[in-house]
Amino acid sequence: MNANSLIAAMKELVGNANVVDTPSDMEPHLIDWRKRHSGKAACIVFPGTTAQVSAVLAFCNDNAVKVFPQGGNTSVCGGSVPDSSGASVLLNMRKMNRIIELNPRNNSMTVEAGCVLADIQAAALEVDRLFPLTLGAEGSCQIGGNIATNAGGTNVLRFGNTRDLILGVEVVLADGRIWNGLRSLRKNNSGYDLKNLFIGSEGTLGVVTAATLKLFPRPHAIATAMLGVETVSAAVDEGLKLQAAFPGELVGLELISQSEFDISLRHAANTRNPFQHTPNWTVLVELAAATGTSESLADRLTEALNDSFSNGAVQDAVIASNEQQRGELWRIRHHVTEANGREGMGLTHDIAVPTYRIPDFVERAGRALAEHYPTAVPVIVGHMGDGNLHYIAMFTHEYWASVEDKAAVQLKLSHLLYDISAEMGGTFSAEHGIGSLHVAEMEMYKDAAEVALMREFKQLLDPRNTMNPGRVLPNAAVAD
Repeated sequence: MNANSLIAAMKELVGNANVVDTPSDMEPHLIDWRKRHSGKAACIVFPGTTAQVSAVLAFCNDNAVKVFPQGGNTSVCGGSVPDSSGASVLLNMRKMNRIIELNPRNNSMTVEAGCVLADIQAAALEVDRLFPLTLGAEGSCQIGGNIATNAGGTNVLRFGNTRDLILGVEVVLADGRIWNGLRSLRKNNSGYDLKNLFIGSEGTLGVVTAATLKLFPRPHAIATAMLGVETVSAAVDEGLKLQAAFPGELVGLELISQSEFDISLRHAANTRNPFQHTPNWTVLVELAAATGTSESLADRLTEALNDSFSNGAVQDAVIASNEQQRGELWRIRHHVTEANGREGMGLTHDIAVPTYRIPDFVERAGRALAEHYPTAVPVIVGHMGDGNLHYIAMFTHEYWASVEDKAAVQLKLSHLLYDISAEMGGTFSAEHGIGSLHVAEMEMYKDAAEVALMREFKQLLDPRNTMNPGRVLPNAAVAD
């Protein structure tokens, strides 16, 4: 089908105002926010209803037109932009942004896929509830994308990944069929749990158009602290002690290397160093409780840290005394991506290992980086409580500009680190997903039977391979 016919068909299905095909208007949606992945499309379609999504997918399936779903375009793995063919439809969900139902008595909220995560958080707080998914891109990422990638964030330790926060989903399949699974039950043992097939599938099996989310009591007591420690081992040990001391109250346990801490202070807006001297490693701790006061919770945290101060395991600590100070501590953590982009060319690796293996990984990865890429600085930030590290090899912009085969360097470096992670029972993708960037690693590091099963699901639900092709699975088959 030629581009003009495709564009005309899309306008017929969703209305002229909901189709964009001029290059200048399309451009912002065709490149990811880090300016590292780009593509082309015949047009961008902005559906306003599930019925319109259904009509678009059915038409594209019948005519073998590729469809690339897009939310807030905050992917770091090339998963939110189209391929380079220029013959596809980019399906942007931003106009489907209604909160359908907010039910504090059931601790649930049903929303359309285009709702921005920060807006969902705010709506929950208005009825004294918490939607605990939180991450740096929450001001622009959309819940549909969070579901598609099974996003993690800084509260996974207490509340789990996005998968653990979903009660039900509505999905449009590749052929246009609509599955309404918007249930708000906590227990439903009636057959296969289909919703989990689509959570984390990155739009390759269908498009999530709405979801029912879990809400929790709003915490009324919060204590936030930054701890300075000498070694990664000391950081992990302190984290284990805090988990034992505050079961159910420890919601955040973040690890920041001195290199990352300094970069954030240099480049992120409105940041300041809470320490007199930046420690080798910083642990960002947050406790939350539904009852009590923030002051009493902070006092309990201080008391729990006394022994660690006495024996030197914790060398310095700053405990926020008000909401402004809490925000200042978190600003250092939440702005690392922005700061890293200004510092240089950071090659980020989203690995996870069993938590107790974090020190081993950091030591071995550091040796490998020093041996093979001595000009790179290891920059580390991660969710220490669940074993997820963003291990970044930071090159200067000048050095990276001089590298002739950038793709080869990135591939070799990635596999150096992924091999170490795999040997420790870890993964090459903890929370960012696969996108187009890590497709080859699926066959390298995943069990062959597991990949084969994934292909069978893909073949069953999208036999013509129209849904986000080239993402997640290598060499997806196409039915005749």
